[in-house]
Amino acid sequence: MATPIKFYQTGTFTVGNRLLAPEQRSLQASTERSNSLNSGHRACQGCGEALGARYAVDAAMRATDGKLIAANATGCLEVFSTPYPETSWQLPWIHSLFGNAAAVGTGIAAALKVKGKHDVRVIAQGGDGGTTDIGFGCLSGMFERNDDVLYICYDNEAYMNTGVQRSSATPGAARTATTMAVGPNPGATFGQGKNVPLIAMAHEIPYVATATVADLRDLEAKVEKAMSVRGARYLHVLVPCPLGWGAASHDTIRLARLARETGIFPVFEAENGEVTAVTKIRSRVPVQDYLKPQKRFAHLFSGAGDAATIAKIQADADRNIRRFKLLDEEIAA
Repeated sequence: MATPIKFYQTGTFTVGNRLLAPEQRSLQASTERSNSLNSGHRACQGCGEALGARYAVDAAMRATDGKLIAANATGCLEVFSTPYPETSWQLPWIHSLFGNAAAVGTGIAAALKVKGKHDVRVIAQGGDGGTTDIGFGCLSGMFERNDDVLYICYDNEAYMNTGVQRSSATPGAARTATTMAVGPNPGATFGQGKNVPLIAMAHEIPYVATATVADLRDLEAKVEKAMSVRGARYLHVLVPCPLGWGAASHDTIRLARLARETGIFPVFEAENGEVTAVTKIRSRVPVQDYLKPQKRFAHLFSGAGDAATIAKIQADADRNIRRFKLLDEEIAA
């Protein structure tokens, strides 16, 4: 897990690389960056998935010295990056079906093993729809066989590419095109869906981690660690979607940070089924600070509001905080 850089420790509030040691500097504007997801793609302004994929794949490229092949499920990431006959990818990249990216990644890894190319590594990637729903069986099979593939899920919590329909990663009470904000219990139903990081841990695969685009250094560090391990690995990245969430494009990073600081999205690492590290909450905030900027939760605050549903979401966040020990004891007290 990456150690956060506190800029006041450098003696200035200037945000930049100039006063940092070379090994601490960001590579976002460096010739060392491979730019595997290059300019020219058609992602929406403020797209968390484009940002997350760019940093994750570039980190994987650095960790493998550029010897990397990617399998990519159908979905937003595939559609905005490869409108036929164009592509923004600058690495060997295969478009799989919506639900079989994990299986295609497995096939690539098997072919490389047969050919003796043990230095060429494989990632498979997709959105939450292609991961937690349509591709869930293939993903579980990859875990069970312990195939040498890193699977990255870019979770924007709905089927954004096809019109913002509910997925099994959609949170309770969220409005989508298939869970409208109408009736006595508006929005998505509580208690449905899957927590795939925990399911991956139940398979006891070598490495599981969660990350957000609010901490790109942490994301890069986890990808690099995952690529140092052999066997099945799973990385679940929260990537806010301004369009589907009904949020301002400039709030993508803010919302990802609030998801972590409320406890709604716990950030952690696990090895062989056991949690090994967590990102502690620095400044705990109530869940309404995260919910209010998103139109998909606007019905919780209209009129007299829906205090009971907000309290339920808060209870879920509090449970995450207890489960993953996200608060230091002195802060919790």
